[in-house]
Amino acid sequence: MLKFRNLHKAERDDIGDLVTFRVMPTSTLEMGQLDPFLFLNHHGPQFYPPHNRGLPFSPHPHRGFETVTYIRTGELVHRDSGGYSSQIFAGGVQWMTAGRGLIHEEVSSLEFKAKGGELEILQLWVNLPASLKMTEPAYKGMQKDEIRRIDLPDHAGSAEIISGTWFGQSAHYQSLTHIGLVVLNLKAHASLTIPLPAGERVFFYVIQGVVTVNRHDATDHQVVEFEDGEGNLELDIHAQTDACVYLATGQPTREPIAAHGPFVMNKPEEIHQAIRDFQAGKFGTWPEG
Repeated sequence: MLKFRNLHKAERDDIGDLVTFRVMPTSTLEMGQLDPFLFLNHHGPQFYPPHNRGLPFSPHPHRGFETVTYIRTGELVHRDSGGYSSQIFAGGVQWMTAGRGLIHEEVSSLEFKAKGGELEILQLWVNLPASLKMTEPAYKGMQKDEIRRIDLPDHAGSAEIISGTWFGQSAHYQSLTHIGLVVLNLKAHASLTIPLPAGERVFFYVIQGVVTVNRHDATDHQVVEFEDGEGNLELDIHAQTDACVYLATGQPTREPIAAHGPFVMNKPEEIHQAIRDFQAGKFGTWPEG
């Protein structure tokens, strides 16, 4: 069984009128502490009234990592300087590899701004190793029906398998660095044991509800931090209430992290170069219209 280390509570940090819980980094959980997982913002849940301004994420650059955006409710419109665009609805995912540099925006559609509606979105940043930080940018938008969904054993609930292999089932999408990502929708009083890949870091976040994991209780907006383990380990999960858990696994880069705003590299001089490259227009041309 993977050994418990600590609990970390997300901190409320609204962005304008967008309800935001900053899950990582926080005052107790530093960027890089759960490498390769760097950052997670949990937006909502909230209701946007008609004639709203929508999401505030106008065009901005990234370099050196990937963004994974899970739309729990609502919708999200993506455009970027690589020519990718999509409108993803509830249950879908956007997986963007910024690599050597990309400009993107994540905004609400004209229809959502006019009519309003429910909104809850989680965005995770996944570090890239030094060997891949300057890789070619890429984007994959997946609607709900492109995410593999399975029923869990013993009527425990269901799982949305976003990447990697879980419960003997492989996701339709496999990430550049073999990240495993699954959303568990657990029924009250259900129990579940999940074997884990050897040598990988675990990121365990409770979106909603109360669970006991490896003999420790966790509730909504909490990250459970575990010790690094040797060999084949597992998570024993018991849902005290209906619950939703965001669970990821990945190989740590074990490299230095230099981060500044939207750039995550290994050395400060690489951050300075990223800023110069962005200012010189090397992150692509923003689409018109």
